[in-house]
Amino acid sequence: MRKQLKLGTMIHGAGEKISDWRHPAMPADASVSFDFYKQQAQTSERGKFDFVFIADALYINEKSNPHYLNRFEPLTILSALAAVTSNIGLVSTLSTTYSEPFSAARQFASLDMLSGGRAGWNVVTSGLEKTALNFSKQLDDHPSHAERYRMAAEFVHVMKGLWNSWEDDAFVRDKESGQFFDPAKLHTLNHQGEFFSVQGPLNIGRSPQGQPVIFQAGSSKDGIAFSAQQADAVFAIMPRIEEATQYYKNVKEQAHLSGREPSDVLVLQGISPIIGETAEDAERKYQELASLVTTEQALAFLGRLFEHHDFSQYPLDEPFPDIGTIGKNSFQSDTDRIKRASLKENLSLRQVALREATPRTPFMGTPEHVANLIESWYQQHAADGFMIIANLPSELEAFVDRVVPILQTRGIFRAEYEGSTLRDHLELPYVAKQQSVER
Repeated sequence: MRKQLKLGTMIHGAGEKISDWRHPAMPADASVSFDFYKQQAQTSERGKFDFVFIADALYINEKSNPHYLNRFEPLTILSALAAVTSNIGLVSTLSTTYSEPFSAARQFASLDMLSGGRAGWNVVTSGLEKTALNFSKQLDDHPSHAERYRMAAEFVHVMKGLWNSWEDDAFVRDKESGQFFDPAKLHTLNHQGEFFSVQGPLNIGRSPQGQPVIFQAGSSKDGIAFSAQQADAVFAIMPRIEEATQYYKNVKEQAHLSGREPSDVLVLQGISPIIGETAEDAERKYQELASLVTTEQALAFLGRLFEHHDFSQYPLDEPFPDIGTIGKNSFQSDTDRIKRASLKENLSLRQVALREATPRTPFMGTPEHVANLIESWYQQHAADGFMIIANLPSELEAFVDRVVPILQTRGIFRAEYEGSTLRDHLELPYVAKQQSVER
């Protein structure tokens, strides 16, 4: 049975793109403004969204996007947002390559407890090679793409094992008898694996939703296989419905081959809607944002995807340069896509850089047009839902106030929250205690 349409928000501080912060409607300090994050989360909750999402990365340089240079650590800001929201899910990125499972399991279990069962974890493997330099490692210690996904699979396995340390009713707290917990309901993991050695148990009780919801973002072959095996929901950004339906089909088929029901994995497409009174008004808004980006900034934005490669050394108006395998061990799905498109369409470096820095979204136009596209993608199995990546705070407000009511009237999106946990919102089951397989 098809699940109801799902909606989330990426709160991206001073903007996802490199020059969004320059727009008059964007608070320049949004990335470190609690009031900004609070407003975005509460607007999303007013729209009955399933969750808000905070992305992360662990390496910057002087050419990084302004938002990346000075921003909150995700789990910290989400813990604060838990106190000023009541229903909406709280999803954070955390790297499996540059984190430890015990600390991560404890952090997410704490967020889940603080929020009453609203936590979610976006599993990432950290594509930027120079991230290694921030973790007492050498550059050549950054694992290969395939190895990072093997590490991620073990990391998730350990996290789930630690979240199973306690049974639901383990804490008796009987003051008369003096029994605080039932020892028979405490389970030690004793994991010894290829990458991690973790004894356990975890020093916080079981999640109100069994375990936090697991998200994953990745369009590479390894990423899709990982999502099909491990994730409850997967993020992607596909500009055309044809690509999105093929991606949707791939994920669902992989889930089935992994022994899961296709409906066990939700596919969420990231979109940046631009909503106007008319199509011309929406186009004006897009052009206003695009005009803020210089060619130099676009080259820097492009370079980050390719391990911070310096594209300024190449002629701007000649074909996109042959840079060999640069980018293969970073954001592989993005870099492969860019190389394919530049070759197929005979694009110059300038065209590629500006296209990536100022992408045109099909979800641009009147509220009815945007709602029609969302319904079409949903009905044609291109997505189970969407993550709204608003370029400006006003665009999120416009989506909530003008598009969501249309979706509600059409009966494909909720009018009220039906439950209290993120799993309730996403129509995912409570995760019961699993028998340990560790020895």
